[in-house]
Amino acid sequence: MRLLALILRAGAVVLVVGFVVSLLVDGAPRAVSAQASAASAASSSQTKKTTTVARTAAVVRKQAPAGNVTIAAVGDIVMGSAPNMPPDGGRTFFDGVETDLSADVVLGNLEGTLSTGGSSKCGAGSANCFAFQTPPSYATWLKQAGFTILNLANNHAFDYGASGAAQTVAALRKQGLEMTGRPGEIAYQQVGDVKVALVGFAPYRWAQSLTNIPAARRLVKKAAANADVVVVTMHAGAEGASRMHVRPGTEMFLGENRGNAVAFSHAVVEAGADLVVGSGPHVLRGMEWYHGRLIAYSLGNFAGYKVFSMGGPLSVSGILRVTLKGDGSYDSGTLVPTRMVGAGTPAIDPAETAHGIVRTLSKEDFGGRAVKVSSNGDLSR
Repeated sequence: MRLLALILRAGAVVLVVGFVVSLLVDGAPRAVSAQASAASAASSSQTKKTTTVARTAAVVRKQAPAGNVTIAAVGDIVMGSAPNMPPDGGRTFFDGVETDLSADVVLGNLEGTLSTGGSSKCGAGSANCFAFQTPPSYATWLKQAGFTILNLANNHAFDYGASGAAQTVAALRKQGLEMTGRPGEIAYQQVGDVKVALVGFAPYRWAQSLTNIPAARRLVKKAAANADVVVVTMHAGAEGASRMHVRPGTEMFLGENRGNAVAFSHAVVEAGADLVVGSGPHVLRGMEWYHGRLIAYSLGNFAGYKVFSMGGPLSVSGILRVTLKGDGSYDSGTLVPTRMVGAGTPAIDPAETAHGIVRTLSKEDFGGRAVKVSSNGDLSR
């Protein structure tokens, strides 16, 4: 009996040491084994768990449910701005990409307003000022294309003031579409047993602040405490074909602080974000792994009917398709190459230009943390 007790005691010590080592090695994300989870449950009534050593202080969640969630995300969308509207009223605007937009969560950045009337932010004779106004009825085509949520945290959400913003919200709600990006706003979407939170950020007063990183951390922590998977979308960075690289530090454009995309993205991942998706520069940017979470710094111009400059990298974009597990960890992903054609409608790009751009930029900007892009667009470590 005494020998048996000594053996059992030694086994317990080995289990504890092994558990601690598994949490500390490399500082990388670790899944807690079923045996360790059972032991923890037996010794404590606490139902929340931490997911990684680096994120332990910030990320506290419920027990992760079984099942995966598929997410499709795209960059900037403008379906035309009056009086320059598609000839068929927008009915076929997304026909060339609808198949690849199919997912549990489909996210896009809605540049401009879904509104009529009101005063434009651009006064007569304004230079370098653009205000976008699409009829509210065009929310129908977003719904038909498969979108489930639109980001309103961007520089064009207030192009027609409070009235334009309110009309946009009403138009999306009428179609049963979710939205995110306004101050303090967290959108939730239930996918089977998995609860997904989506939070949008931009450096503007009508949006949840991108530049106030401590506040961003707090909001993402709140989302992580109430959901199984957290997706953050940011409208960040300077604009144009010469701004494809991600650089550390604050980016400025036309006198505006467009945020520190790297510091922001790393901070929200540490706070609990499982996927970060960027827009704003109007070009594709590289992708990075940070604590096992994917950061896509910009998905470029997805669609812009007679409003965006076109040609070269300004016309190239992609649909980011990612599958996350119920605990938010990465399962698989791919970049579907697209480009704007004609007057600015989205279409699949047979030349697959996006793959080469993102592959090269990721390597150059992130080195060992770069997301690898295969010949067919699969994304891996």
